[in-house]
Amino acid sequence: MSTTMIKSLAIAGAMATALAAHSTTAQAQATEKCFGVALAGENDCAAGPGTTCAGTSKVDYQGNAWKMVPAGTCVTMEKEGGRMGSLEALDRDLPA
Repeated sequence: MSTTMIKSLAIAGAMATALAAHSTTAQAQATEKCFGVALAGENDCAAGPGTTCAGTSKVDYQGNAWKMVPAGTCVTMEKEGGRMGSLEALDRDLPA
């Protein structure tokens, strides 16, 4: 292989890596925390007092438990009993 070809391959590899990293970052930013939409034990992390991390919410749609959802969909999510998702913790459906 010639030096020019090796350099071209190295540059192409660097470009592909940069594009892949950019794509991953864009996908990661395309979600948001949504409170009050997770089923019991299916929250993502830190569901407020009485819980420690993922999967520790105690009741369905616990207001202080959140789940990652596609960006822009949280406040339009409707759950059982007319409950809606929220971008901030809620005071409803908290465990006793």
